[in-house]
Amino acid sequence: MRILVIGAGEVGSSIAGSLADAHEIVVLDVDGDRVDSLTFEHDVLAIQGDGTSLDDLEAAEAASADVVIASTDEDETNLAACATVKTVTDAFTIARVEQPSFLRTWQRSRGVFGVDFMVCTDLLTAQAIVRIVGLPTARDVDPFANGLVQMAEFEVSAESPLAGQTVAEADTFDALTFAALVRDEEVVLPRGDTVIEPNDQIIVIGRPDSVEAFAGAVSPEAETDVEDVVVVGGSTTAYQVTRLLEERGLSPTLIEQDEARARELAEALPDTTVLQHDATDRDFLEREHIGDADFVVSMLDSDEKNLLVALLAKRVGAARTVAVVDNPQYVPLFQTVGVDVAVNPREVTAEDITRFTRERQAENVAIIEPEKAEVLEVEVGPESVLVGRPIREAVADLPAGFVIGAITRDGQFVTPRGDTVVEPNDHVVALVTNEAHDEVADQL
Repeated sequence: MRILVIGAGEVGSSIAGSLADAHEIVVLDVDGDRVDSLTFEHDVLAIQGDGTSLDDLEAAEAASADVVIASTDEDETNLAACATVKTVTDAFTIARVEQPSFLRTWQRSRGVFGVDFMVCTDLLTAQAIVRIVGLPTARDVDPFANGLVQMAEFEVSAESPLAGQTVAEADTFDALTFAALVRDEEVVLPRGDTVIEPNDQIIVIGRPDSVEAFAGAVSPEAETDVEDVVVVGGSTTAYQVTRLLEERGLSPTLIEQDEARARELAEALPDTTVLQHDATDRDFLEREHIGDADFVVSMLDSDEKNLLVALLAKRVGAARTVAVVDNPQYVPLFQTVGVDVAVNPREVTAEDITRFTRERQAENVAIIEPEKAEVLEVEVGPESVLVGRPIREAVADLPAGFVIGAITRDGQFVTPRGDTVVEPNDHVVALVTNEAHDEVADQL
């Protein structure tokens, strides 16, 4: 498939790198330095030009593209680019926007702006944060099969009871599969005798109640029943997080320094307590008992402020912290110095666009480790290599790098075991490494 990516910033570059192995990728950007950098980093054709210019689109051979992804940092530019693209091709267009108002307009009239699919950075970031709040000890959570299956990623601390156990010893959950370990940025497909080491990240796939029980086993001392959530900041994304928390039946607290914005948020969020103050004031945090919070989500306008608030919240006693990080290079730093989860909105957006592009072959996809592995959901047809055979026999005919994590059949969860027989129209949720992806996808 030929994919044209407009914009070579962090989002566009990440998308291009994720898709380059399987597709022909062309990237168009007005910044010559970005174009040169991308040419050296990935196997793509990078061209300097404006995605809203017909001449530049023709130079990039947009008319021959199957998919066009507009991912610059300007909403209006992305919408204009998609509209312009539609004058020269019927390619499927995807636009990235930050303002939810554009998303609401598009949802009311699909295809408006010349956009076939739209992703909203603010809403995607909010949804990712709320999923993490819903499973407190997880670093990442993704639903599959209409919520019947959950994939979650957990970090094993040196104090965790799982550290030093084999996978066979730790695997005491009926509806759960240990799909992979991420160790030193490498994906390891575990066997029964694989020893779980401190700092490993464990990828599990299973029924949501089993995943929740496993979360308690990873960190028995952690509070899993989240009730008290504090959101710091009054941005659009912070509003979306708080609104989604209200929809889950919670009554969060929101801290915003600007008086007018605090009043506006108080009116828009009826089940939220809005406090107008500077959240970097430790005395204020102690006075308002922020240390009693199950979660503090820091969403201010700078990475430095978010780091400070998250660390102050931990210092006064908050159980867990999430910080929004604008610079993706800071994500590992935040987590190293004590922030429990760091979320980069551009990475979340790039993953979702990449996910949607790959979903044209699968029902759902979650990227586990960039360019290393993914979890995918596939509805198997009668010709699939899995159908009518015990899993242990069918998997033997597939390349190494493939693990079935869950099966759903007629809306019911089926725990995959070696003697489980897959039937036509089953939904299979599996982890597959990038090396095995193409061959596995062809046979499923």
